[in-house]
Amino acid sequence: MRRRGASRVALAALLGVNLVLPTRPEPVAAAGFVEAYPVMAAAMCTAGPPYADWAADGRRFLLFDPRGDGRAVEVLGDLAGADRIAVLVPGVGSTLADFDRGLGGVAHRAPAVQAGQLYRELRATDPTARVAVLAWLGYDPPDGVLTAAGGVSARRGAAGLALLLRELAARSPAATITLVGHSYGALVVSLAATEAPAQVRDVVSLGGIGAGVQRAGDLRGRRFWAAEAPTDWIRRVPPVRLPGLGFGRRPGDPAFGARQLPVGGVAGHDGYLAPGSSTLGAVAVVVLGAAETERVGDAR
Repeated sequence: MRRRGASRVALAALLGVNLVLPTRPEPVAAAGFVEAYPVMAAAMCTAGPPYADWAADGRRFLLFDPRGDGRAVEVLGDLAGADRIAVLVPGVGSTLADFDRGLGGVAHRAPAVQAGQLYRELRATDPTARVAVLAWLGYDPPDGVLTAAGGVSARRGAAGLALLLRELAARSPAATITLVGHSYGALVVSLAATEAPAQVRDVVSLGGIGAGVQRAGDLRGRRFWAAEAPTDWIRRVPPVRLPGLGFGRRPGDPAFGARQLPVGGVAGHDGYLAPGSSTLGAVAVVVLGAAETERVGDAR
C-alpha cells in the first residue's frame, strides 16, 4: 500500500508539470545545411506575417514548417565557417508561434531570444572565435497534460536531432558541437548524444527533467554539465522511473554526477540564459572549449 501511495504521489507530481501522457507520433522533419537558407526564406515569405518579416530581416533558417505546432531551426553566426557550434533545444510548450515571443508572451522564454543571448555572450567572451548557435525547434515538445509525454516526444526529437548532428559532422568535420537542452529539451539532447558523432563533446542540461540515463558517466565520451537553480520548480519533480512514466534522476541532482555549472543570478525555471546570469557565461565557456575542470565558475 505504501508503494502504491508513493506511485500515486509521483504520478500526480508529474501530471502537475505536464510531463506524463504520450503524444501521438508524428513525422520528424530533418534540417539540412546552409543551402537550405533561401528555400526556407521563400517558405517564410509564402507563409506571410510574421514569418515573412523574419525572411525580410535576413534571418537564416535550416528548417521552417508552419504546419501544426510548427518547426523551426534558426542559425546565428556563420555555420559553414564555424569551428564551435552550439545547438539549443527548448522544452515543454515550445511552438513556432512562441519561437520569437516566448511561451505566454514572456520574451526570455523564447528559443530565438535564448539563442541570441548565447550567441552574443560567445562573441563577447571571444570575439575572434568562429561560432554558430542553432535554435533547434525541430520536434514537437509536449504542450499540456493531454499531449505531454513520458519519453515519446523526446525520443522522436532525439531522432530528428541526430540527423542534424550527422549532417553537421559531415559538413564541418573539424568543428566541435555542444548540445544545450532546457527542461524537457535536456532529455532530447541526452538521448541524441548516445548515438551522436564524435564532434559532440559536451552536453549541457539547464533545469533538466532527465537524461534517459541514471548517471552522467553513462554517456561515454561526452562531458555532461548541469545547472539547477535553487528557485527552479524542477527540483520538486520526483526522480521516478517506471515503464512509461518518469525520467529517473534529474541531471541537476548531485547523485547524477554531472559537472556543475554556476547558477548565480538565475531566477526560476527559465532564467538560465538571461543576460548577467552566471550560467550564461559558463555555458559560453563550455562551448568555446575552455572548460577542462569538473566545475566552471562558482556553482551557487
